[in-house]
Amino acid sequence: MKHAIWILIICLVVGSSLGLLIGCASLTKSAGTITPAPFGTMPDGTPVSIYTLRNANGMAVRILTYGGIIQSLKVPDKHGHLGDVVLGYEDLDSYRTNSPYFGAMIGRYGNRIAKGMFTLDGVTCHLPINNDPNSLHGGTNGFDKVVWTVRKAEVTSRGPELELGYLSPDGDNGYPGDLQVTATYTLLARENELRLVFHATTDKDTVINLTAHSYFNLTGRGTIDHDVLTIPADSYTPVDSTLIPTGEIAPVSGTPFDFRKPTPVGARIHDDNQQLKYCNGYDLNWVVNKPAGKYGLMGRVYDPVTGRVLEVWSDQPGVQFYTGNFLNGSMTGKGDWAYQFRDALTLEPQHYPDSPNHPNFPSTELKPGQTYQCVIAYEFSTE
Repeated sequence: MKHAIWILIICLVVGSSLGLLIGCASLTKSAGTITPAPFGTMPDGTPVSIYTLRNANGMAVRILTYGGIIQSLKVPDKHGHLGDVVLGYEDLDSYRTNSPYFGAMIGRYGNRIAKGMFTLDGVTCHLPINNDPNSLHGGTNGFDKVVWTVRKAEVTSRGPELELGYLSPDGDNGYPGDLQVTATYTLLARENELRLVFHATTDKDTVINLTAHSYFNLTGRGTIDHDVLTIPADSYTPVDSTLIPTGEIAPVSGTPFDFRKPTPVGARIHDDNQQLKYCNGYDLNWVVNKPAGKYGLMGRVYDPVTGRVLEVWSDQPGVQFYTGNFLNGSMTGKGDWAYQFRDALTLEPQHYPDSPNHPNFPSTELKPGQTYQCVIAYEFSTE
C-alpha cells in the first residue's frame, strides 16, 4: 500500500513538472522568437549585430544595434501576404555614409534647434550645425550614429523584447549632462504591434526629445501620394524658411494641413501655400488633440492598394509628418529600389521643434532625479 502511494505521488510530481515544461514551451512558441546575427563592423572594430523579432502571426522586425535602426518590418496585407514596409539598406556601410536617418532612433534632440543654440540655466549651449543654419536630430554624431549596448534580448510573455542602452556623456554634441538612455523594443505576441519605450536620466539639467525615424511605404514600393492620412490635430506649428517654428500655434482649419478627416497625402500637397513651399511638401509638427503626457493616437495611414493600416500611438504632445521630400533617387536600398521623391512618409512622435527657444511650447527640460519617458507604438491591421 505504501509503495502504491509513493508511486502515485511521484507520478503526480513528474506529471506536473512535465506539464509546466510543456506550458513554458508553448508560451515561448506563441509569444514569438528573437534571433541575433552579425551585421558588419564599425571602422574602430566595434561589431554591429542585427536582431530579428518575430511573433506568432509571422510579423517580423529586424533591429540593428547601430542607431537602434529598424532595418526591416514585415507585416501582412489584406490577403495575408507579408511585405516589408520600411525603407533601409542591406549593409552597414550604406547606413553609415548615406542615410537620411532611415529607421533610426533620434537624440538627444529630435528635429531642429535654431542656429544650434539654446540657453539653459543662464548658460548658452552651442550645438553642431548640420542642417544649415540649424542643428538637426542631435547633431553630427547623434544617437542614430552610435552602437548601442544590448542589455536584454529575450522572449517574454508580452512577446520578443530587445533592450538597448547608451551613455551620452556630458558635452556630447554640445548637450550638458551624462545622459543614461534605455530603448526597449517589444513585438507584441498576439497583436501586430511594435512598441518602443525610451527612458532616460541625467546628472545635470539638460534638454531631451527622443523619437524614431522610420520611413514607411505601406504599398511596398512607389509613391505615398495615394495613402490616406488622418492626424487628430486642430493645430500645427508654422515654420520660417529654415524650417524653424515661428512660435505660433496655428489652426489647421482651411489649410492643406487639416487631416482631421481621412485625406489622401497627395490631395493638397501641391497647393499654393507658403508653408508647403518652404518644406517642398509636408515637413511640419502637428499639435495632437490630447492632454500633455497622455497616451493616444498620433496618426493613421491607410494604403488602398494593399489594405494595410498603420496607426502610430504615443505619449508625446506632437507628431512630425514628413513626405520624403529630400529623396531623389541617389540612394538605392533593399531590393535595388532607388528611393525617389515622396517614396515614403514618416510620423515621428515628439516634442515640438526648437522647444528650448520657445517658452510657450511644452518644456523639454530634464533635471537630475527625474526620469524621461517616451512611448511610441506602431499598430498594423488591414481593411
